Amino acid sequence: MDGYAVRADETTGASQSNPVLMREGVDCVRVHTGSPVPGEMDAVVMIEDTVTGGGMSVGGDAGEGAIVEIRAALHPGRNVSQIGEDVSRGDVAFRTSHQIRACDVAMLAMLGIMDVEVFASPKVAIIPTGSELAPRSGKIAEGMIRETNGLMVSTHIKQWGGIPDHRGIVIDDFDLIGTEIAASVDEGCDAVILCGGTSVGARDYVPDVIDTIGDLLVHGVGLSPGKPTALGIVSDTPVLSLPGYPVACLIALLEFGLPIVRKLGRMPEKPDRIVHARLGAKIASKIGYRTYTRVSVDGDVAHPVATSGAGIMSSVTRSDGFVIINEELEGIDCGDEVDVVLIE
Repeated sequence: MDGYAVRADETTGASQSNPVLMREGVDCVRVHTGSPVPGEMDAVVMIEDTVTGGGMSVGGDAGEGAIVEIRAALHPGRNVSQIGEDVSRGDVAFRTSHQIRACDVAMLAMLGIMDVEVFASPKVAIIPTGSELAPRSGKIAEGMIRETNGLMVSTHIKQWGGIPDHRGIVIDDFDLIGTEIAASVDEGCDAVILCGGTSVGARDYVPDVIDTIGDLLVHGVGLSPGKPTALGIVSDTPVLSLPGYPVACLIALLEFGLPIVRKLGRMPEKPDRIVHARLGAKIASKIGYRTYTRVSVDGDVAHPVATSGAGIMSSVTRSDGFVIINEELEGIDCGDEVDVVLIE
């Protein structure tokens, strides 16, 4: 604090009506915020609690030997930062797997540490598949669809701390899909995420490709939407195959892609951003499936936007978040208290 450094025991009984008189430079020393406390002095009285120059001014600096009225009693250490009160020698500033934030960078700099060893951000290959896909820019032919799932996945990977390697569109061809997965692994990607081609249609080759060049661990999950999701390993590299419908793609990415990035990057778990609300209408769900229902939040009421429609992306963009219904429930009623997981 700006004020006067003093010996705390010499301010005993000081008050507005009963000030203790001290001589500047002898009994008290003028200090400013950040100044070292001189000599044997162990407290600082704020400038607002002093009068100098025989009562003619408040907070002035009357010079060596001038009388200063101290109008507050102090205890030792008052308004003084102690050496080591922030971080002392031998303290652990950050443990392994602590995720460095802006405030942590400032702390490291305060300690004189300019460089720290960190885990590498995971590099994730993103492979959009589908003969119906077209580049996002420019005109597209009739019957074609702009490729946007890869863009959405790449943006999330970057937001979560990974490095997206957004590769080109691969048509529905068994060999070409296998070649692209293998190339991603050979080029050092820590994980591979494919978008589309994971259902049971005639051109849905991705699960069989994974099973041929690696190990297909799971094909089909209890997730709605998102059931066709596939999980596998190719040359010790995790491979996640997401459904082509954009809503199902997003939900499967949140369930499986986010944990992959966190695990590979040694990142700590972070709780979802959740708001509590009352449900504005009944939601039905299917037992055995973890169901994501899109909702908008108005005050303390969550209104369902869509309970189905894995291809309707506007149902997500018009929503504030998801109400997640566990597998053992057959829906929830209007008026029930729910947690809304906010969309990042």
